[in-house]
Amino acid sequence: MPDHWPAIANHGLIGDLRTCALVATDGTIDWFCSPRFDSPSVFGSILDPDRGGSWTLTPTCEVSRTQQFYFPDTAVLITRFLTEDGVAEVHDFMPVLGAGDPAHRQRIVRRITGVRGKIRLRTRVDARPDYGRRRCRAEQDGDGVLITGDGMRLGLIGSADLSIDDEDENTCVSAEVELLKGDRALFVLEILDGDDVPSRNGIDMSDSLFDETTSFWRSWLSQSRYVGRWREVVHRSAITLKLLTHEPTGAVIAAPTTSLPEHIGGERNWDYRYVWVRDAGFSLYALLRLGFTAEARAFIGWLSERLGHERNENHDLGPLRVLYDIDGKQPTEESELDHLRGYRDSTPVRVGNAAVDQLQLDIYGELIDSIYLFNKYGAGISSDAWDDVVQVVEWVTENWDRDDAGMWEVRGETKAYTTSRLFCWVSLERTIRVARQRGLPGDLAAWCRTRDEIYERIMSRCWNDDLQAFTQTEDGTDLDAGVLLMPMVKFLSPADPKFLSTLEAVEKELVIDSLVFRYSLESDGLDGEEGTFSLCSFWYVEALTRADRLEDAQLALEKMFTYANHVGLYAEQVSATGDQVGNFPQAFTHFALISAAINLDRALDKKERP
Repeated sequence: MPDHWPAIANHGLIGDLRTCALVATDGTIDWFCSPRFDSPSVFGSILDPDRGGSWTLTPTCEVSRTQQFYFPDTAVLITRFLTEDGVAEVHDFMPVLGAGDPAHRQRIVRRITGVRGKIRLRTRVDARPDYGRRRCRAEQDGDGVLITGDGMRLGLIGSADLSIDDEDENTCVSAEVELLKGDRALFVLEILDGDDVPSRNGIDMSDSLFDETTSFWRSWLSQSRYVGRWREVVHRSAITLKLLTHEPTGAVIAAPTTSLPEHIGGERNWDYRYVWVRDAGFSLYALLRLGFTAEARAFIGWLSERLGHERNENHDLGPLRVLYDIDGKQPTEESELDHLRGYRDSTPVRVGNAAVDQLQLDIYGELIDSIYLFNKYGAGISSDAWDDVVQVVEWVTENWDRDDAGMWEVRGETKAYTTSRLFCWVSLERTIRVARQRGLPGDLAAWCRTRDEIYERIMSRCWNDDLQAFTQTEDGTDLDAGVLLMPMVKFLSPADPKFLSTLEAVEKELVIDSLVFRYSLESDGLDGEEGTFSLCSFWYVEALTRADRLEDAQLALEKMFTYANHVGLYAEQVSATGDQVGNFPQAFTHFALISAAINLDRALDKKERP
């Protein structure tokens, strides 16, 4: 395989609500973990073109250009190749036949159609299980080729003859097809169970798999209540959040990739294929605002199980950990895969995430705010869930003033972060609201005293008179874009002079042409640079909206839309050159987009009413 990497942004995403795959604009599937998001990769050439493994599909002649887009309102991806000889389209998808399908089979379907002229394409499957540490064997079996290695069984079937090639100590499978206008070729890779062998079933059913999958996505999206100005962008973000949901458990992961760098050549490379309580809580908020209550109910169920388990654990990190694997367990210990070069030689490549052992106090506010919204917009929390909330709040009342790693999980010394104080206040304020709305039992007097104490601490110790701004830490001088959330969580009025001057200070120090840095890098204990944080850029849009600077907010939002990739997806950050960097796509960027668009829509509508 050529020694090159596509840009992070040059990918579309497909998935089956269990795992995802990245499809590059050149037709290569260069990231795929199976059977779950957090499983070792089968295709991982995005992290090493030589050792990672991939599934390529490309014309044999020179390609003039490629185009990539989604079937409207679905997660079915189309990659179009334009050549002098002809034009062909590849329709990539992972079948989802219905909600909670008990007979779900994990497949990647690649359907190729001749559009114009005559075109020859070649495909090559080079499976490298266990992050490229294992080799595969391939043999003709059943109706296709059986690929085995590291305990994995893959069945590859095709409408064209499949050839088995031994090269570089690994066995690959390849095929060539020649298509005229209207011709079609099919290839299906299936994860096999037990002693199953490759079957033509996937080929024979391809049309119905396609129809049922597109029907599933359109039916799901039809539940959305959003009818505003940016419907297509918002709905693409909603589909992306749904793709990052593990349907069997209700877990919502932060991103489907690991170690895509925040700075090319730097060390800020993390594994995000886990459930961050912070990210999942914000995702829940976005889905609820759009009307997707089933996903919220499933995640609340997943969360209740975590609280029930942690209640019996005696550790200093509180009733919740920062992150979990999909099953609600602690991820494997963070380690480095030294055999992989990393994306564009950005090392280390990490699996697992050491942030699991951090104290991050903000997660309790983000969690309880989501429960408050579920109680408001959903079916309402159960009595057992209320018991869990009370347990969390009682712990917060005793621990809110501790130093922690902060919402950005800084890997330096712990500090008294303003956003941690802010979300401890949120946890108490929202719990008090729910108790009063529902008449639920709790020590409201004690909760109110602690809530007010946190408020006074923030107003006295986190405000810097010289800067006329709230700072990153108590008695600090550095700024943090996280304080833009103060009016969004109803801590301050958006018209409060202290918030408006803070917004002005953030604009002056952290904002560049609507793009927002999350904080000053000198404070986080790591070497190297990072880009602007797209989550914070959308928070900035929402802060402008709430400050009634609607023209500025709309311009900033439209600018942020230009930083999406060609199919509307966002990575974690935007580099100084405007490139997307970090893990891709990132859930919290998409939920922040949804929130910013909904709130700006509402403000503009209100302004336009006579």
